[in-house]
Amino acid sequence: MKKATKKRVKRREWTKADIKELKVHSKARTPVIKIAKMTKRSAGALRQKALNLGIGLGHQR
Repeated sequence: MKKATKKRVKRREWTKADIKELKVHSKARTPVIKIAKMTKRSAGALRQKALNLGIGLGHQR
C-alpha cells in the first residue's frame, strides 16, 4: 500500500501590491474570509501580516 503524501506548502512573498490591497480591504472592513479567498492566502497569514503592519483587519474589530 502507498503512503498518502502531504501537499507541501509553498510560501509566497508579500509584494507591495499585496500589501496595498490588504490596506484597502482594511479600510473597507472586508471580512477576512473573503480577503483570504481573493488573495489565495490563509486567514492566519492575513492576520499576521496585518498585525506586523499595524492595521486592523476584518469587519469586527
